[in-house]
Amino acid sequence: MYLNIVRMSKVWLGLLLFICVFPAVDAQRIAVKNNVVYDVAATLNVGAEYAINKKFSIDLSGNFNGWKVGGRSWQHWMIQPEGRYWLLESFNGHFFGVHAMYLDYDVSRLEVSMMDFSRRNQYVGTAYGGGVSYGYSLYVTPRFNIEFTAGIGYLNFEYDKTVIRKSIAEGRFTKNYFGPTKLGISVIYIIK
Repeated sequence: MYLNIVRMSKVWLGLLLFICVFPAVDAQRIAVKNNVVYDVAATLNVGAEYAINKKFSIDLSGNFNGWKVGGRSWQHWMIQPEGRYWLLESFNGHFFGVHAMYLDYDVSRLEVSMMDFSRRNQYVGTAYGGGVSYGYSLYVTPRFNIEFTAGIGYLNFEYDKTVIRKSIAEGRFTKNYFGPTKLGISVIYIIK
């Protein structure tokens, strides 16, 4: 778990640098965001987006869930960069995106049907992949937007499986997944 915390710290440091180390900051070129869908799942998250020009932007989001409840855990950290093409202009209207994803996780005593994870086992591993997305950014005020986004794609999961009751490690496994990889309703603050 210590290595996971060290890796997660590097991700948050990278995200902070992403937000702070841009070339000239012009009006409506940088936005920070929070995904309410992750908030509902008690997952801390933050994102930043930089408009390269009127039609293209780069988005980077990260999240962390370190909670254990009643012996169950869905601990993870994730980073998800995305390139976006806007049909109207950056931070306004419809967009299409291409995203990548890296996830480090520790799941125990939970059933995750899409992965065939059983509540009798612990799964510790990583996942990586990418996909495509579609979204819409709704103008609220000159500084605030609400963004809706969804995406599908491919993930490769690699994990160690342990039978909890017997404390027996069963080995290292891999699983390929194709399906939803992105879902968000985000509150966005546009930095001027």
